[in-house]
Amino acid sequence: MSDFLPTGIQLTYLVAASLFILGLKKLGSPATARNGNLIAAVGMLLAIAATMLDQHVLNYEMILLGLAIGSAIGAIVAYKVQMTEMPQMVGLLNGLGGAASALVAVAEFWRLLDSSQSIPLDVNISILLDVLIGGITFTGSFLAFAKLQGLISGSPITFPFQQPFNLLLLGAYIVGSAYLIITPDSLPIFLGVVGVSLLLGVMFVIPIGGGDMPVVISLLNSLSGVAAAAAGFVVMNNMLIIAGALVGASGLILTEIMCKAMNRSLFSVLFSAFGTGSSSGGGAAASGGATDQTVRSIDPEEGAMMLGYARSVVIVPGYGMAVAQAQHSVRELADQLEKMGVDVKYAIHPVAGRMPGHMNVLLAEANVPYTQLYDMEDINPQFEQADVALVIGANDVVNPAARSDKNSPIYGMPILEVDRAKQTIVIKRGMSTGFAGVDNELFYKEKTTMLFGGAKDMVSKLVSEVKQL
Repeated sequence: MSDFLPTGIQLTYLVAASLFILGLKKLGSPATARNGNLIAAVGMLLAIAATMLDQHVLNYEMILLGLAIGSAIGAIVAYKVQMTEMPQMVGLLNGLGGAASALVAVAEFWRLLDSSQSIPLDVNISILLDVLIGGITFTGSFLAFAKLQGLISGSPITFPFQQPFNLLLLGAYIVGSAYLIITPDSLPIFLGVVGVSLLLGVMFVIPIGGGDMPVVISLLNSLSGVAAAAAGFVVMNNMLIIAGALVGASGLILTEIMCKAMNRSLFSVLFSAFGTGSSSGGGAAASGGATDQTVRSIDPEEGAMMLGYARSVVIVPGYGMAVAQAQHSVRELADQLEKMGVDVKYAIHPVAGRMPGHMNVLLAEANVPYTQLYDMEDINPQFEQADVALVIGANDVVNPAARSDKNSPIYGMPILEVDRAKQTIVIKRGMSTGFAGVDNELFYKEKTTMLFGGAKDMVSKLVSEVKQL
């Protein structure tokens, strides 16, 4: 039995790793994402059970108590959180994952120091890397949460000599780590390295605007996985290494997808302090050449007639829809149009929201059929056949300047080409700019009409008017 237990644990880890990979595969499609999440959760349950059978576990009572408390808190938070606040929750979970990994490294260093054991070089390096990555993930994620929640400004926060200061912090970490590799029993230096890592996380996120949060969230998610893998090397746990590597790799792939969707490099996102982080201010003057152009506005009755008598309508949801929590009203409008024989599709831009897949999550909550959701590459060729494109709270992701104006800061960014539709209706509170701080040429196009007002209120009025047609 004693010989079988270690083998059984490793085999269980292998099964859990396979379930993680299968779960990740299924998360690639909205239709299978729920099952993928469940499969990955079963894999995690197996991994936890196998670890608890490991002979190194000393206190089952404390572990079970921690599991009970953590599970209760997680269930309550997951049940109560609004779908519009899901990016904030993801940020918090990333931060907690980084903190847990860093605490594992701190605890292991403390244990080895307290037992007067010599710290092996490989373990020492793993501890130092875990502290760095986990600390950055912890404070960076919590700062991202604060920006998304509006606790601090979503605009980039910069100050003179910011990058030299960051390099000075990184240099301090490297010097401290080198000292600990040579003299691994210095607790004050170790605590100093921990503090520098936490400060680096703050400095990492503050210069990033709120509009770049999809990239930041996915990158921090990747870092939380890398931190977990480093923690696996610290405690020599194969399952932790595998799980962390999977999260780290998938997060990096998603980060690259987000950067391509914005036509920007990761370096630009992290260090250029791009955008305002809000959707206020700017107006037509931001583009320098649109001040003399005419904006055509309509009322809900006119908008309902355009939609109700169309053959095909493409709905383009944006962050404004998320803020207004208008997804259920949008679904109701689509249902009414379909009853009138209108073909309805939804166009999803990869960065239309505050995290990857934000629009998909909101529309899934409103029970929008998966078959009606189209990615940017699939829907763009269909806009020319669409009678009406209905834009709800989106801005930069539909701005034709990204395609035509070489002087625009968003030039080259892939967009949803709603201006190619026969008619475009834009629901928006006013003429404010998006996170990039540039005016939207779409608003002044001859085929564009503006329906000014809050997303939820205007969509509800559209539903009422369509019912009367």
